[in-house]
Amino acid sequence: MSDRLNDQAQNRLQKLLNLKQTGNDPYLITKIENTHSAASFQKAFANQSDAELKQYQVILTGRIIALRQTFIIIQDFSGKMQLYINKKTAPELFEYFNNYIDLGDQIVATGHPMMTKTGVLTLNVERLQIVAKCLQTPPEKWHGLTDPEARARKRYLDLTYNRAQVEVFLKRTQIITAIRTFLNEAGFLEVETPILQAVLGGANAKPFKTHYNALKGDFYLRIANEIALKKLIVGGLPKVYEMGRMFRNEGVDTTHNPEFTSIEMYQANADYAVMMDLTENLIKFVCKTLNQWSFNWNGQTLDLAKPFKKVKMVDLICQVTGVNFDDVKDDQTAIALAKQHKVELKKHEQNKQHIINRFFEQFCEHTLIQPTFVTHYPKAVSPLAKQDPHNPEFTERFELFINTKELANAYSELNDPLEQRARFEQQLQEKRMGNDEASELDESFLDALSFGLPPTGGLGIGVDRLVMLLCECSSIRDVVFFPQLRELK
Repeated sequence: MSDRLNDQAQNRLQKLLNLKQTGNDPYLITKIENTHSAASFQKAFANQSDAELKQYQVILTGRIIALRQTFIIIQDFSGKMQLYINKKTAPELFEYFNNYIDLGDQIVATGHPMMTKTGVLTLNVERLQIVAKCLQTPPEKWHGLTDPEARARKRYLDLTYNRAQVEVFLKRTQIITAIRTFLNEAGFLEVETPILQAVLGGANAKPFKTHYNALKGDFYLRIANEIALKKLIVGGLPKVYEMGRMFRNEGVDTTHNPEFTSIEMYQANADYAVMMDLTENLIKFVCKTLNQWSFNWNGQTLDLAKPFKKVKMVDLICQVTGVNFDDVKDDQTAIALAKQHKVELKKHEQNKQHIINRFFEQFCEHTLIQPTFVTHYPKAVSPLAKQDPHNPEFTERFELFINTKELANAYSELNDPLEQRARFEQQLQEKRMGNDEASELDESFLDALSFGLPPTGGLGIGVDRLVMLLCECSSIRDVVFFPQLRELK
C-alpha cells in the first residue's frame, strides 16, 4: 500500500506510525463523551461574558477542515467550530499540533470557551487528541468535490465538504417521514413483502435475475410489490402500504436508477378516483410539512398549491396533435396514422391501443409541466387495471406528471380472475412477439383473486423522483445516497 502513496500521503502515514509508537494510537479510543455539538456550542455560549465563559469545561469533536497558525476549524454534522491553541501557555499541546495534525483528521478537544478579539466564539484548547487519522489529502475546503461522478462515488467526502448535499438528504428523510405520517394517520398499515420473486409481475420492466440455491430455481429481484400487496387485501387487510427498494435492469439517466425507492399502497372498497384524491392530498401534506409550495425544477416554476389538472389520454393527444383516436375504429387506420406522424412501432405495438400510448409518449409527455393527472390508459398497456365500463378499450387508470416526469401511477385494480388470466395470456403473447417487459402469468396471484379481491384502488409513487422535485435537484444521483455507478477500471 505505502508504495502507491504520494509524498503527502506518506507524510500522513508516518505521522500515524509515530502516534502509535509514542503510545497515542488514535484507534484505541472507543468512546467520546462530547459535551456540545457545533450548534449547541454557539447557542450556549455566544452571548456570555469572558468571565462567565472561563467557568465552563467543554468537549468538542469533529473533522478538521481548516488550519491557520494556532487556529483550527472543525466541523460536525451541525456546523463549524473554531479552536485555539496558545503556544505560550501550552507548548506541549502546540508541539503535538505541529507534529501530528493534518487537514481531515477527526479530533476531540477539551477546553473552555473564549471570545476572540474579532468576536468569534472559540474553544481555548487544553487537551487535544486525534481519534481518526486522515491518510489522504482531502478536497479543497471551499470547493469540495466538483465532478458529479466523483461526488456520487465518494459520497463520504461529498457530505463532508458539500453542505448543500447534506441538506438534500436531510430533506429526503423529512419527506419520507411525512409520507409515512400521512398514510399512518389515514389508517394504512405498513407491511413488508418479498424482494425475491419466483414470478415476474406488477409492472412492465426488465428484471434482474438470480439463482436461489436452497430452492433450486431462478428468482427475480422485484420490479414492483403490487401482487403481494393485493394478496394482503384479499386476506382482509383494508389498507396497506410498503415503501422499499425496487430493481429494474434498464438504463441509467438523470431520472432513472436501476435500484430505486418506491411506495405502493392499496385500499379496499376504493377506485382510481379515490387514489387520485389520495395522491394529491399526500403530496400537498408533504409540501405543508416542508412549508414550501412552489418549486423550481429543471428551469420550470411549479405550483403545487393549486388543484392538479385532469385530462384523458386521448383528449390530450387530440389537443397536442389534432388526432382524435375516438374516431379511429380499427388497427389499420391507427397504423397509418402512426406512419404519417413518424411514430415507430415494435412488432407487438401494431394495434390501436399501443399506438395511442406511443402517441402520448412521443408527443404529449414533454408538454406536461404543472401537476397533471393523465387518465384512461389503453387496456393493452395496463394489464392489471380494471377496464372502463363505458369504454372497454381503456382502463380506470391515471399517471401523475409534473414537469414532464411521471411521479405516480394508479388504477382501479382488476379483480375479475377470468379477465386477469386473459390479460396475462395477452402479455405472454406480446412477450413471444418481442416485448421483453411484458408480465408473466402468475398462478399464485390468480389463485388469490379466485377467493375474491374486493373493489380496490392501488397507487405507486416514485419516491426518488418526488424527492428530486421537492429538493429541486436535476439528477436522481443527487437524491440517492449511493447511486449505481460504472466500475472504475
